[in-house]
Amino acid sequence: MARRIGVTKSTGMLLLGIWLILNGLFQLINITIPEGGTIMALLALAAGALILLGK
Repeated sequence: MARRIGVTKSTGMLLLGIWLILNGLFQLINITIPEGGTIMALLALAAGALILLGK
């Protein structure tokens, strides 16, 4: 029996997943985006806050 893989309903975990994927891609492909560090920091802060709030 195959199990379905679903997307999490937790906004914090979803943002964390996006942050991890983008961070990995930026490192592997060596992408430089203007203000990329600021964007990644804001995404990390939002994910952390939402996870702590249980959202």
